[in-house]
Amino acid sequence: MARILLLHSMYGLRPAVHQAADRLRAAGHEVHVPDLYDGRVVDTLEEGIEIKEEIGRDELLKRAVAAAAPLSQEGLVYAGFSLGAALAQNLALADEKARGLLLMHGTSDMADDASTDIPVQLHVADPDTYEPVDWLNAWYLRMRRAGADVEVFRYPGAGHLFTDSDLPDYDRDAAEEAWAVALEFLSDF
Repeated sequence: MARILLLHSMYGLRPAVHQAADRLRAAGHEVHVPDLYDGRVVDTLEEGIEIKEEIGRDELLKRAVAAAAPLSQEGLVYAGFSLGAALAQNLALADEKARGLLLMHGTSDMADDASTDIPVQLHVADPDTYEPVDWLNAWYLRMRRAGADVEVFRYPGAGHLFTDSDLPDYDRDAAEEAWAVALEFLSDF
């Protein structure tokens, strides 16, 4: 059983995030889903960008750190969707007790001196305008250089947030495949 901190996308704590948490709980994991937007949920990319910019990246990271702090002593698997994945990556790389990192639809830049030995799994659309191939290749190499055991799964033709059934990006087949692979990954914790 993994203790998982699951962070939402810039759309906020949508029903799809709760459904993902329920799916993980049904597989026996302990899942914590903080609301980094203080209850605000949006339906459009433009609204999501507006809230993200209003709160600011530094404040979002502070909120994510505050959510992780009381849970991290025994080791967390950090997970997230898009923006939440970027935040999860930053938290995992800064937490010496992190046990793993599950990234759905997103990554983040990382310091040249980053070091970790955690397993990392990324699920991303192919192509994805938010995660271009050149960026993903560089990210993969940097993550490997940092010492992570990395797996990348690409889903041809899927939209960016292909696991959110309430968004136009949703791709049922890609979502089910991604969750099957992710649950197998998490079964090792």
